[in-house]
Amino acid sequence: MISVLVKCGRTDHPPSTGYFGVGMLTISHSAVDGTLIDGTSRGDGSGEVLRAHGWRWFRSIAMWGMRGSRDRAPRVRLIDMTADALRAQGFEVEISIDATAKPAVEVEADRIDRQAERVAALEQKAERRSDRAEQAWKAEHRAVEALPPGGEPIKIGHHSEQRHRRALDTAHRRLGQAVSAQNDARQAQRRAESAAATTEARYSPVTVKNRIDKLHADQRADQRERDGHERTLFVLGDTKQVEKFPPAQGAYRELLESRIAEREDQISYWEAVRAQQIESGKATNYGPDTISKGDLVQWSGGWYPVVRVNKKSVTIPSIVGGSWTDTMPYHKLSGHKRRDEGAQTAASGTVSEETCS
Repeated sequence: MISVLVKCGRTDHPPSTGYFGVGMLTISHSAVDGTLIDGTSRGDGSGEVLRAHGWRWFRSIAMWGMRGSRDRAPRVRLIDMTADALRAQGFEVEISIDATAKPAVEVEADRIDRQAERVAALEQKAERRSDRAEQAWKAEHRAVEALPPGGEPIKIGHHSEQRHRRALDTAHRRLGQAVSAQNDARQAQRRAESAAATTEARYSPVTVKNRIDKLHADQRADQRERDGHERTLFVLGDTKQVEKFPPAQGAYRELLESRIAEREDQISYWEAVRAQQIESGKATNYGPDTISKGDLVQWSGGWYPVVRVNKKSVTIPSIVGGSWTDTMPYHKLSGHKRRDEGAQTAASGTVSEETCS
């Protein structure tokens, strides 16, 4: 999904290779439109600068672009670096940034709508390519039927030689075209199916919980940067070496404050999603208060005895066998049985030796 678009419009000045006096460029950012650059023209030297800073040319929309900034905080450092590089090539550059973030609920609704449109477009493309493959195979069958029956060999020097050779070439060419068209159709269908599963995968219970954990970790990191923190480098006897980081100041502090506020909204949204999944039974909510040593837990279709209960995970026998153990986060567990229930399950033969060894 293209979320940063760099619009390439024509200017009145002739193409340039980057000498001074090539014109004015405007870089703007908003949550709705992403980051845009206006005022470039083909051959004026801006393309080389943009490409060197990670921008890409999207042929389908005839624009330069960079993924990942629509509905997100502006990438101020990248914007400044791009602007400085363009100025070094003689461009005049203006920057206008609106860092106001959209509510997470609106961002996700827009994302789902865009994905639905993409799925529809890919399905139509797959259908067109499938029709094209069908027609290609029909053409191949007609070409084969035009060959002499019974695999008759070419009669060298006969008046039919050239016609026979042309028929063989046509049949061979039609076969290649049919196979290529069929491969294109299958690839388009796989892309459509993958796109259709994207939203479902984004909202799978395990993915939602992983996203919440990462958001909290990123939030803590930004809060430490904003408020200042200490880091112990080493402890040797009575000597303790500590590195101190002061609170952020100026523009960087404002950026951190903006990111923290935006992320807090995202955390609230995804925690509400997880709460609904737990309430509906789609997601589990196990923890050290609900699982005890000796219980059975289910993961990926198998049941495993709990060796140890941890704060964020349980320790179970290795899922690949052997004498060692594995840890499994609580949110990845799909079932739980108390110790007495587990004994009944084992007695009934529903727990394999592999999972209980």
